[in-house]
Amino acid sequence: MNRVNLTKKDLVNSVYMQIGFSKNISENLIEDFLTTITENLKNEKKLKLSKFGTFTIRSKKSRLGRNPKTKEQKTISDRDVVLFKASKEFKDLVNSNNDS
Repeated sequence: MNRVNLTKKDLVNSVYMQIGFSKNISENLIEDFLTTITENLKNEKKLKLSKFGTFTIRSKKSRLGRNPKTKEQKTISDRDVVLFKASKEFKDLVNSNNDS
């Protein structure tokens, strides 16, 4: 199976083709949508998109890591990571396509 990346340009083209908005309006729509999601997640630390899934931010403590090539040990700084948990509806949709 080939890896397929979905880009913002692909989303803009999809909105342009399916809805008929100009490419400029479609691009602004996608940008505003993604900005709304990221800003809400940054501010609230949790974002639920109904029938899609929930994004949450979790803090990870610093820890000792090792470069597998050089075996050099290094401290990995503490950081926030984004987690995604798919909703039941989304999981059902994904699994329904796998049925033969």
